[in-house]
Amino acid sequence: MSAAPRILIVKLTAIGDVLHAMPVACALREHFPNAYIAWLAEGRAGDLLAGHRAIDRRFVAPRRWIKSPSAVWNLRRQLRGQQFDVTIDLQGLTKSAVAAWLSGARRRIGFGGEMGREVSRIFNRERVLPRSAHVVDRYLELLAPLGVENPSVRFEVPRFPDAATSVERFLARERLVGRMAVINPGAGWPSKRWPADRLGIVAKNLGTNHGLPSVVVWAGSEEKRWAEEIVALSGGFARIAPSTTLAELAELARRACLFVGSDTGPLHLAAALSTPCVGLFGPMPAERNGPYGPQHIAIQKARLECSSRQRRTAGNETMLAIAVEDVVEACDAIVSRQEQSARRA
Repeated sequence: MSAAPRILIVKLTAIGDVLHAMPVACALREHFPNAYIAWLAEGRAGDLLAGHRAIDRRFVAPRRWIKSPSAVWNLRRQLRGQQFDVTIDLQGLTKSAVAAWLSGARRRIGFGGEMGREVSRIFNRERVLPRSAHVVDRYLELLAPLGVENPSVRFEVPRFPDAATSVERFLARERLVGRMAVINPGAGWPSKRWPADRLGIVAKNLGTNHGLPSVVVWAGSEEKRWAEEIVALSGGFARIAPSTTLAELAELARRACLFVGSDTGPLHLAAALSTPCVGLFGPMPAERNGPYGPQHIAIQKARLECSSRQRRTAGNETMLAIAVEDVVEACDAIVSRQEQSARRA
């Protein structure tokens, strides 16, 4: 393989999955500093890739592009014009493998085994059977055919100056000038939600025991109601965030000393920024999808052993198995560790 290959990463959705895949771009850039590296995403999932130092170009396909002949043709035209040497299909679905095939690249690397889903294994010529537990490490295993073995894990989420200015204005308005936690009550699946009243108790504990205020983030009217409930139960220690863009959420999480939330995009964003996280897990296994790194704590008391579709549509009984005391204890452990480190400094 040349020292300056033209590489297309295909990771279409979702936000958390794209974040988990960022180390692939970083590892490729480190191993092939002169490579041309592009990334294909769908819709808003690729917003956080804007300005990423490892990526030369983003391609953004519309949602459900594979059902539109004109969209397929347009995507083919865009990708073929880049003359890619190799594609890396991190999604492992029919549509991602088709997108890699549309690029015209001769080398198309993807997953074998259960991660090579639907008919992706037909379109991807080189298939890797992953052995790691965590999805971040599984993604990195796809680089082995390119000679990239055991790379360091770096996310390098870009900075967003305009969003940072907006966040600083909010923090100044709320007089939040020191350390703070961020709490996210939302989740993409109902089966991943933990009750807002329990998060209110967590926020109150952080304020009472550690003098740590919380900012509660939300997206949409339903999550805003949950956020308001958390604030109301926090004993005056929580503030509700304004409506935020992904970039603003990144800059807010970057300034936090703790993030508490379920298995969803904002949690993985905070983890990618190295903000210590308490992640709440139910339907999906924490060892596979938990916040990556030793500074985080993932809590899981029960899980579902079924298909992804069944996990998505299930009730939240596995989340309800997590007690308030479990989350309070995890938060106390992280904050106490930080307080001890500050005293030693």
